Amino acid sequence: MSSHADVPNSKKAFVPLENNPEVMSHLVHQLGLPPTLGFTDVFSIDEPDLLAIVPRPSHALLLVFPVSKTYESSRVAEDSNLSEYTGSGPGEPVMWFKQTIRNACGLIGLLHSVSNGEPRKAVIPGSDLDSLLKEAEGLEPVPRADLLYDSKALESAHADAAKLGDTQAPEAESEVDLHFVAFVKGLDGR
Repeated sequence: MSSHADVPNSKKAFVPLENNPEVMSHLVHQLGLPPTLGFTDVFSIDEPDLLAIVPRPSHALLLVFPVSKTYESSRVAEDSNLSEYTGSGPGEPVMWFKQTIRNACGLIGLLHSVSNGEPRKAVIPGSDLDSLLKEAEGLEPVPRADLLYDSKALESAHADAAKLGDTQAPEAESEVDLHFVAFVKGLDGR
């Protein structure tokens, strides 16, 4: 089991997703986002020429970065003064999912990216993603995390996408020193 701040001590583990827009797009399309929305590589966040090739509008940024002891210490210190988030319901400012599945940070970031803001409006009615989000909305964070943990549709779609990468995927139980986080644009444009 891991001692990283962002890695749950859980029995369930998924094969980590490759940081690859084709993998991520396949997964969200399989779950229920239309093909008009998807992921693309962003090669720089401060070079105007490279930013110019990013399709618009952009609704979220899914960032993968190496985990370090400095990062871990900072996360523990930052979180130590925060109370546990308990939001739920349609008035919740964002739909937030607590990660309880090891090596599922890519999936959690992806869910945050499509569950909030404009992408949420585009979810295909009756899809697995639509059903999951409708059921999750009224739940507090722990039961919401349990919903993800127990979702066979989510597990199956994730396993299918994890096979699509360009590189050999690590085992589900592997210690992975990379972490995904999502920066999501809200409906208010921020």
